[in-house]
Amino acid sequence: MFKEIKTIKKLVIYLIIFWTFVITFFIFFDIYKSYIYARNEALSQAKVKTQDDINFRHWVASHGGVYVPIDKNTPPNPYLAHLKNRDVETFDGQHLTLMNPAYALRQLLSTSSSKYKDKITSNILLNPNNKPDEWEKKALKIVIKNEKPYYEFKNHDYLRYMVPFKVEKSCLKCHAFQGYRVGDIRGAISVTIDAKPIFRKYVLLDKSYILELILLWLVGNIFIFIWYKKLRKSILDKMEIYEEVIYGLVDLVEQRDTYTAGHSKRVAEYSVMIAKEMGYDKNTLDLLYRAGMLHDIGKIVTPDSILLKPGKLDKIEFELIKEHVTIGYEFLKKIEIYKDIAEIIKYHHERYDGKGYTEGLKGDEIPILSAILAVADAFDAMTTNRIYKGRKDINTALKEIKELAGEQFHPKVAEAAQKALKNVKIKNVSQVPKTKLELERFVYFFKDSLTGCYNQKYLEFVLSKNNDEFFNYKYIVFIYLHNFGEYNKKYGWKNGDKELARIARELRKVFSSGVVFRKEGDDFVVLCKNKISIDEKKLKNIVNDTIITISYEQKELDENLREKLIEELI
Repeated sequence: MFKEIKTIKKLVIYLIIFWTFVITFFIFFDIYKSYIYARNEALSQAKVKTQDDINFRHWVASHGGVYVPIDKNTPPNPYLAHLKNRDVETFDGQHLTLMNPAYALRQLLSTSSSKYKDKITSNILLNPNNKPDEWEKKALKIVIKNEKPYYEFKNHDYLRYMVPFKVEKSCLKCHAFQGYRVGDIRGAISVTIDAKPIFRKYVLLDKSYILELILLWLVGNIFIFIWYKKLRKSILDKMEIYEEVIYGLVDLVEQRDTYTAGHSKRVAEYSVMIAKEMGYDKNTLDLLYRAGMLHDIGKIVTPDSILLKPGKLDKIEFELIKEHVTIGYEFLKKIEIYKDIAEIIKYHHERYDGKGYTEGLKGDEIPILSAILAVADAFDAMTTNRIYKGRKDINTALKEIKELAGEQFHPKVAEAAQKALKNVKIKNVSQVPKTKLELERFVYFFKDSLTGCYNQKYLEFVLSKNNDEFFNYKYIVFIYLHNFGEYNKKYGWKNGDKELARIARELRKVFSSGVVFRKEGDDFVVLCKNKISIDEKKLKNIVNDTIITISYEQKELDENLREKLIEELI
């Protein structure tokens, strides 16, 4: 996968994480907000309830208490026995008893179905029934000290709320004997509220809102995914267009030189095999494969006279062909999706000892993927037939790579190659032409500039490669020109060259079924696949009206003659 897609994937992951964080924040914020609302509502109810109790008590106290008929539900308050007028009898004989604020409130609450539990409590009790529980003892200390309300939630199940209760003048009727004075904190009003229904209400509201947020999170992620798919498709389409162009250029190289294109594919495959042995992931393998396919793309501008030369390059030619690395790098780096590949290609001719090109990097300065490409490139060159050099077998090639580890090749890559390439199947690849078009391109380098016939070097090559698909000649005709030196003396070298070129053209017509070579000086050789019947008259007519004479001999091209001729030519 290319760098842009990797970057987009990371961006998508970051967006999803960010979006999840935002939604999670709102969920927790809503839960927190609902918790605060529920607490505030419970507190508000507690405050309202305590204020109602206080108002009711004030009203009863402000009237000095309330007299009510005595019955089984409202007996005289034993804790008010110290009051002389606790019990009274009306003129009509009805018996009444005094209800102080606490007694009246208690009676009121006993007949109410209220969800609240409240009472007045104190450390100095008039009624033992108002004795504080453990929480109220703790709360009393706090409210007496701070003179402020105090509350506490118990696991969201209920709220305990306490507000200080000060002595007023109307309170002294019942409590003066306890030593209280106006303004003293006599105790507190304690209220217990069932908070579960309140929190449950807000939790239900939360669930609805949270479901909406989760749905929003899903919708957001779907939009992110759709955006990613569209952007990824756009990049892949762009990459496909680029690859069509780039591989189209590779095809151009292939059409110019099938060896180079086949070489690129093999190098790509070998590179992947080595990298796989070294433990690289699929993305890296894909990247390396493309680098292998394109590592010789710079040869698109290499002249045919160098690229297609079927022999060793001289020093100047070698310097020119080295330029293909820089050209390929400069071309690919301008395309965003090929920048990583360009960096790999740039250094694939560097040597571990620093004697390579283009920058003379050494050791670990050379990118490891470039080092892998270098070994794969060399391995294919070793195991491929060249015009000027035969191929090595796999074991010999790997042995040479191993021996050059630490000198030409990265040691770790050379070691991995021993395992990765030991069982590779090598196709029989060579520079020998396989089509007529390739043959014409090939022999272009072996044409004699004066006569247009093939030169002696090509004759040597054809004889050495005889008995294959293209070079399967059975007969040879030797043609000798006599008195040509006298002709040059009489008419001059310039006219002699013209005459030799004319004779060569006529020979190609006479021996149209064969291949005509200029062997040396003014002698020619014709190679034929079948024995031919030579028209002597037509042959001699070529040199009529000149002092030049012509002769020939036709022989069967057996193995002994072939080897003898090769030895003479060498």
